[in-house]
Amino acid sequence: MLAPLRRGTGDPTLRVEEGAAWRACTTPEGPTTLRLTRRDGAVHATAWGPGAHWVLDGVPALLGAEDDDSDFEAHHPLIADTRRRNPGLRLGTTGRVWDVLVPAVLEQKVTGREAWRSWRELCRRYGTPAPGPAPAGMRVPPTPQAIRTIPDWEWHRAGLDGARRRTLVRVAGVARRLERAVELGGERGRQLLRLVPGIGVWTAAEVAQRAWGDADAVSVGDFHIPSVVGWALLGRPLDDDGMLELLAPYAPHRHRAVRYVEASGFRKPRFGPRTSPRDYRRI
Repeated sequence: MLAPLRRGTGDPTLRVEEGAAWRACTTPEGPTTLRLTRRDGAVHATAWGPGAHWVLDGVPALLGAEDDDSDFEAHHPLIADTRRRNPGLRLGTTGRVWDVLVPAVLEQKVTGREAWRSWRELCRRYGTPAPGPAPAGMRVPPTPQAIRTIPDWEWHRAGLDGARRRTLVRVAGVARRLERAVELGGERGRQLLRLVPGIGVWTAAEVAQRAWGDADAVSVGDFHIPSVVGWALLGRPLDDDGMLELLAPYAPHRHRAVRYVEASGFRKPRFGPRTSPRDYRRI
């Protein structure tokens, strides 16, 4: 359930240690740490920091309690089998745009490894220590105010090119207004995000999937997803148009169908080396 929120194994905002999941996040009330454990068939939540009550109120939604998949139809054996094996898999919602928007912008047009390195750097330099007894090294993501104070040379040290840093500064300037996207939901919420230059269809979908559990937000423009979906469901690669045509029968659950493909454990064939990451710190 929390996997879509994790940005690499070294993500300083999300850790899983000794049977507990820890998440450090911003809230309307301030920085907060959430600890989740599971025992006796129940989830137990504890939180620290100014936004503790806000985060605790959102735990059921975070774990998918508000997600309704009752009208979802699996049109392919792989999806049907994955759903059968994972009856509790739902789309969770953080209820907040900012914390998922920043890493989504960082992941624009670069490898995951590059984006995750920049995420770690920004959290380490401009985030704050996670409140409470969080594992060592956990950080709350930088606030919009912190993002707006970062000088150009520090963006460079964090490995960001000019386009992504300009987008982050823009969204930091209107961050409070962008939180309304959660209330709007669906396509209207995605349209609000896309009003900011630098946020396109892909970025808006990535945010919608996590911030309000948008079951129909397909990550069009992703480097990997069309190919993975094509290989998994047809045995051949697809482009965005082909993927959308294939997923059309799943509307309004197209992202949910992709989520089941990802959860199935399927891996597409590899025909060459991985894309080499670029290091903007050396440019």
